[in-house]
Formats: sequence, structure tokens, C-alpha cells
Amino acid sequence: MDTRQEENLQSTGPFNHEVTEVLKVVNVNDAPVAFKVKTTAPKQYCVRPNSGIIPPHESVEVQVLLQAMKEEPPLDAKCRDKFLVQSVLTSLDQDPNVTTLWQTVEKTSKSSIQERKIRVNFLPSFDATPNGDSSHEEQPPAYSSPSPKFGSPAAESSSRASTAQTAKSAVANAAEATGLTTAAAAVSNTVPLTSAELKEQLAAARAQIKQLSSQLQDPKLRQRKLQEANEKVQTVVQQSHETGVPLQIVAGLCLLSFLIAYLFF
Repeated sequence: MDTRQEENLQSTGPFNHEVTEVLKVVNVNDAPVAFKVKTTAPKQYCVRPNSGIIPPHESVEVQVLLQAMKEEPPLDAKCRDKFLVQSVLTSLDQDPNVTTLWQTVEKTSKSSIQERKIRVNFLPSFDATPNGDSSHEEQPPAYSSPSPKFGSPAAESSSRASTAQTAKSAVANAAEATGLTTAAAAVSNTVPLTSAELKEQLAAARAQIKQLSSQLQDPKLRQRKLQEANEKVQTVVQQSHETGVPLQIVAGLCLLSFLIAYLFF
């Protein structure tokens, strides 16, 4: 039994994806040889085939697959992984089932098993840089993720300008509405009397005139009361002009003042 890789199995990076190496097992004997391959890191390697029977003077290529690593190992890292190739001579009349054959050999003639240890060496890729990164650009993957759709810069600027103009219009409308509300409040505060209030004052003036008529017996008192009544009527007429009282009420007040003056003077 012989192996062409001698004592080492060279594994060349990059190691961020699966790496496959070949271990060639050669039978230099005149009889069949059963072989079996073991490793110290079974979770990191996959061996195909890991056992079998080699006819006389023939060979078998065993594929050793190293699983992808998350990151590249340092350039000076030493790999501690090892493989163990076991072999034993067999004959054509023995059980061709490899599993059964090895179980029988290990129980009956374990000393006849030959073993050969093979070390694994990590070699950087040919274009690797000193920091372990590849100097050439990595090829993009075959698949691609859908990229989001972005609007053109001109359209985006126009949209922003439109939004700003809308905001300015909204602020202007709000200010205008606030100004109208304030103006309305100011107008309502400047109007002192309504038509109903003026009518109440007119009724009060008529009552006062009636009271004055009953006091006409005293000439001096009549003269003083008449003067007070005229002053009240003039006040009502003046307020009517200031507050915009209807023309009919103003005319009535004037007529009433004329009648009072005519009757008592």
C-alpha cells in the first residue's frame, strides 16, 4: 500500500469557500487491499470514499473536502488536522462488505493493520496579500438581490420644492385666517350697543319723559327736567349715529325730541 502525497496533504486557499484536495491511495501488492480513512476533525472534512477495496496494482483517488471557513486563517497559522489511512491485505474469498470485513479484522487480526499518518498544511492562494486578503477583486455571486428603486435627483429636488411651497401656502393661509379672526373680534369689541339695546334705551327715555310730564306743576323743576330729558335724547341720537342705528329709529328720536320741545316750550 502506498500514498503519493507522502506525509503531507497540501490544502491551498482561499478558505472562505469549500476546498477540495485529492489523496491517491495506490496498492502495490499482488493481493487486494482494504483501506479506511479517518480524520481528527470529522466536522470540518468530508472524505469520499472513506473506505473500500483496491485490486492488486491499482489505485483509488480519495476526495478530501474542507468545509468553508468564516474567515481566512493567518499566513503563519499551523494546521493541526491529520488523516489516518489504515490498510490491510485481504483475499478474493473474503467478505466483500467493507464494514463487515473491518469489524472482523479488528477482532481477529488487529496487528495486521498498517497505518499511515498524513498532516494537513494550509497554503495561501497564489494571489494572496500579506494580510491574507486576495489582491484581485472578488467575482460577484451568480445571484443578485433586487435593488430598491430610487428616483432621479431632478425629480427628488422638484418634489422637495413642491413640498416647501405647499408648506408656505399652508402657513400663509393659517396666518390670514388668524388675522381675519382677530379683526372680527376687534370689530365686535368696538360696537358698544345693538339695536335691541338702543330700543331699550328709547323706551327708558319715553318713560322718563312721561315722568317729567307729571311734574310740570313746578316751572323750575319742569325746566330742569326738560333739559335733562333733552340731554338724554341727544345722547341716544349720538350713539345711534356712532353705532350705525337704522335710519327709522334715528328719525323717530328726532321727531320725539321735536314734540317734547314743542309741547313744553
